[in-house]
Amino acid sequence: MKYLEEWLDERKVDEVECLVPDMNGIPRGKILPAQKFTKSVREYGLRLPESIFLQTVTGEYPDLDEDDIGSDEDPDIYLRPDPDTIRMVPWYTDPTAQVIHDAYNADDTPVQHSSRYVLKKVLELYDEKGWKPIVAPELEFYLVSVNTDPDLPLVPPTGRSGRPETGSQAYGIDATNEFDQIFEDVYEFCEQSEIDVDTLTHESGAAQMEINFNHGNPLELADQAFLFKRTVRQAAMKHSVYATFMAKPLANQPGSSMHIHQSVVEKRTGKNLFADSKGRDTALFRTHVAGLQRYLPQVVPMLAPNINSYRRLRPRFDAPINVQWGIDNRSCGLRVPISNASSRRIENRLAGADANPYLAIAASLLCGYIGMTERLKPTNQIEGSAYRMAHTLPKTAHEALSKFLACKPVKALLGEKFVKALYIVKMAELEAYQNVISSWEREHLLLNV
Repeated sequence: MKYLEEWLDERKVDEVECLVPDMNGIPRGKILPAQKFTKSVREYGLRLPESIFLQTVTGEYPDLDEDDIGSDEDPDIYLRPDPDTIRMVPWYTDPTAQVIHDAYNADDTPVQHSSRYVLKKVLELYDEKGWKPIVAPELEFYLVSVNTDPDLPLVPPTGRSGRPETGSQAYGIDATNEFDQIFEDVYEFCEQSEIDVDTLTHESGAAQMEINFNHGNPLELADQAFLFKRTVRQAAMKHSVYATFMAKPLANQPGSSMHIHQSVVEKRTGKNLFADSKGRDTALFRTHVAGLQRYLPQVVPMLAPNINSYRRLRPRFDAPINVQWGIDNRSCGLRVPISNASSRRIENRLAGADANPYLAIAASLLCGYIGMTERLKPTNQIEGSAYRMAHTLPKTAHEALSKFLACKPVKALLGEKFVKALYIVKMAELEAYQNVISSWEREHLLLNV
């Protein structure tokens, strides 16, 4: 508590944004004057209704039966700030801080269906084995023109040249520089917010970009990815442009992913457990890959959480359709980058940019953990295109949710309450989507059927 008070005083902070990621990774919470924030921490008095973790992406709440989690009583949960996450909010004129909170019940137990707690729970499993996972996310996103009519398709924004992109400019330097002013603000905002981003590249889509994060602690990286999405949106809007992390925002363009590079080191020595002294893959590495192959298809709602997510998981456009694995093979769901022994890792290419980073990283690490503890065996690595192999990932949200709810090993480790909460939220969103009549239906069915 003393650290937080001194931190706020040193920076003469006026207000504090108290953030908690909901099931979709959307920031929820409260904004308080700095003095009231410190008082709430001392008195453990910052509260939100428990239903915050059952809120859908549309802001609605699912109908709950008596046997479901939650109730009409909707009791308070208590927010406790993580001091390591306090940062300045760089886009405000007045000194404002933001800090990520953990959620607790009245009996001081963690809220089981809080996404940040789910990741912490997975990290505890590794810690008990003397293992320490390391991750490095890569987040793709599009810049698009301001769109105030949801019936109109998104289009690329106009850059410095006065013209929008019309084709692929993968890795184009000049194409990236079209939006120099936006990315100058992105890097400045990230530096002020202590978000440790690395490389910026132009991806294959029109005005599609990718930012890589430096590798490190999974919880810290999830926190940074959570804050980064908000930061990029704010930097873009400053220049009258939208930044979107939708998985598939533009028709006939590549989707946006959140590739997760992951490895495991020995906690005591820091040695990478995925390669031996001669640089060869270890048996533990192969069991980790096997766990990803066996269980990732069953936790897809944690990686591809929205209806739109499944428009991305189709052949081509560098998106996976299965969990084949291969060396430096981007058609595979699981890619082994060429590396030396100390940086041996596996790249999970399933997650979309729209995924909650806490849940996506938790899912990926959990599947690898189960493989390691169950000593599973992977398939043979493939050469050539993985698109010639069967499409084994779920093709619809409904199929993915059914598999997720039935996955006993995941339910046993993450807890039935979380699994049921995610299922209920996503089913409510699916049902809401079914009530919408699309422009495609009006165009092709109105007068033809």
